[in-house]
Amino acid sequence: MNSVTKSAGARTGNPRSADGNRLLIELGDRVRALRERREITRKALSLATGVSQRHLANLEYGEGNVSVLVLEQVAAALHCSLAELIGDFTTRSPEWLLLRSLLKNQNEDTLRRIRIAAGEMLDSGENEYSESSRIALIGLRGAGKSTLGAMLAQHLDCKFIELSRSIEKLAGCTIGEIQDLYGTDAFRRYQHRALVEVIEHDPTAVIAVPGGLVSDASTFDLLLSSCHTVWLQAKPEDHMQRVVEQGDLRPMAGSSEAMEDLKDILASRSPFYARAQHQLDTSELPLQRTFKQLCGLAGRIGQNTSIDSVLNQQPIEEIRS
Repeated sequence: MNSVTKSAGARTGNPRSADGNRLLIELGDRVRALRERREITRKALSLATGVSQRHLANLEYGEGNVSVLVLEQVAAALHCSLAELIGDFTTRSPEWLLLRSLLKNQNEDTLRRIRIAAGEMLDSGENEYSESSRIALIGLRGAGKSTLGAMLAQHLDCKFIELSRSIEKLAGCTIGEIQDLYGTDAFRRYQHRALVEVIEHDPTAVIAVPGGLVSDASTFDLLLSSCHTVWLQAKPEDHMQRVVEQGDLRPMAGSSEAMEDLKDILASRSPFYARAQHQLDTSELPLQRTFKQLCGLAGRIGQNTSIDSVLNQQPIEEIRS
């Protein structure tokens, strides 16, 4: 029985067997469709990849498993990405492919402006989670989110929300316990639910956001679309010192190269933090002047902020979180 006949049996026979081979069958369908779209015969593809025609036939009809290296060779010969073979949803229509081609070589600043423009074009004016008057402070631990966030909320006479506390209240245990007992996926679900609840119940608020939220794409996109965001930046040394001064020794635990680890984390997250609408360096100036700058940002994003009143406050010498 040849591979075509066996494939037909797999497709029309036992439903459970067909379901078990679904991923391989769909992969084969995409390979065959791409090959035919580019008018490449199986023999020519075999010559271009060094993969036998029999192996390619098995691949196209969902027979057996195929290595990632073979898929990479096939993708190169078909002039497509590995993601397109595997089934990335942005490859399912000509319009998606054209959009990907247009965006492929753009820098981060251009991509951000395109995202904002696209969001405005698609927003019907009835966005369930509009930006409203919420200000979200993002950044690594020790950037100053709690200290500056509490000060700004008091100054604006609105609620200050530490999202970490909201997560713990929702879960009924600490963040460490959530991760230890239920894992990272559960923590991300609680984090998303906590943010949704804040957005639904607090149209005006200052929110201090956990530093790792940016690693969860869907939750971070929700934050960007529902809040005015400010990235609080600081030197790695200041991040470390501020957290340790709070009595939190986790940055030092189990690592003799804690500073290098912190720098690596900061470097990996910076492209995501940079998606915030505004940035503020909390290492450059004393707290009082940093707070004045933050109030200035709040004024520019629509808050009714009186900068002059900041000058009358008692000076605070250090940022603690």
